[in-house]
Amino acid sequence: MSASPRRAVITGIGIISPIGLDAASYWRSLLEGRSGIRPIQAFDASGLPVRIAGEIPHFNAKDYLEKEQRKSLRVMARTIQLAVAGAQRALDDGKVDKSKLDPTRFGVEFGAGLIATELNDLIEAACVSANCQPGRVDLEKWGEQGIPLIQPLWMLKYLPNMLACHISILHDARGPNNSITESDVASLLALGEAYRILLRDQADFFLVGGAESKINPLSMVRQCLFECLSRRNDEPTRACRPFDRGRDGLVLGEGAGVFVVEDLEHARRRGAHIYAEIVGFGAAFDPGMRGDGLARAIRAALTEAGIEPHEVDHINALGLSTPESDAWEARGLHEIFGDCSPPVPVFAAKSYIGNLGAGGSTTELAASVLAMSKGLVPPTLNYEQADPDCPVVVLSQQPRPMTRPYVVKVSFTQMGQCAAMVVRQWN
Repeated sequence: MSASPRRAVITGIGIISPIGLDAASYWRSLLEGRSGIRPIQAFDASGLPVRIAGEIPHFNAKDYLEKEQRKSLRVMARTIQLAVAGAQRALDDGKVDKSKLDPTRFGVEFGAGLIATELNDLIEAACVSANCQPGRVDLEKWGEQGIPLIQPLWMLKYLPNMLACHISILHDARGPNNSITESDVASLLALGEAYRILLRDQADFFLVGGAESKINPLSMVRQCLFECLSRRNDEPTRACRPFDRGRDGLVLGEGAGVFVVEDLEHARRRGAHIYAEIVGFGAAFDPGMRGDGLARAIRAALTEAGIEPHEVDHINALGLSTPESDAWEARGLHEIFGDCSPPVPVFAAKSYIGNLGAGGSTTELAASVLAMSKGLVPPTLNYEQADPDCPVVVLSQQPRPMTRPYVVKVSFTQMGQCAAMVVRQWN
């Protein structure tokens, strides 16, 4: 007699975000319509054309580590600290007793992105090499005098695999381990990979998610030069406007979203509270950014879940809030859900927190997982005027009861890598 098929369930949620430092406070902010977009305080942004972001106030990584673990913070950039904090929050929320886990079946999958260096780490070496003359670098002095001034472990603070690395070390996770560096879609791909590994019976328990902080002088300068950012400095809470006709660009942010994901029987044996079940996943590439690749990823996820589009309660969108990105995302969603009656509405969490990069997908999906648990879907902020280029129905104005048991989460990069996941409400 063959064994029962394995199933993957979400049993813990760890959130570090601009609107809450745990799942409960995050959910309260969503229901109350409270935005986390605010003037930047981390550094003096007065010389930049964009001076707002989804910044996390009052975050101290020491609060999430045991005393003997805190020395490791010296080699953690803020992005890594956010990831470590999110992982601890997820374990706490899932009421996990690590002493009862098999460490060889405990995996870590994380989405990560480019981690910009903190200026203090390089400023002394840069000044010596440039003779304090902006725009000029003496390479001989850089080699002889500059490099010796850089801390030997400097690079370890900024490698994208360090998120998963530190989490694995801190929690003795010796199972499957990977870092996925595909920008905004990274953490959803990480969740998809963990889901597949669990179904293949190659692990029982995962910490999976993503983290990123884009609120850094180097990141901000680069993004101001090359990205379509909102310039609504005087009204930050209204700046991120997914699918709204008046949207003028994305808003940068920072945060981490981490899930405890485990095999259903493993969860039952330890008496875990189950939030939801992952039932389908798909990925595709949309090089022309027309929407057809995103539609293929969604179709693959729906097919694996064994459901039709009309069975979906809502779509948890990327909702970048740029004119071009929202339009092609909406085209992809319309290709799958356009004929549904009643329409399948769209929710966009970035309207609250901004673009968290590699930490975005799982942080955003957490809103829908919590909605499943509470039976209520929060509204998208700042959606006031429909855009003919975005043929979707956006959940806005006020919370709405959940009426169907499935949610589809979509994400993609601005180069066209797409992913979609179907999550089922747990009864």
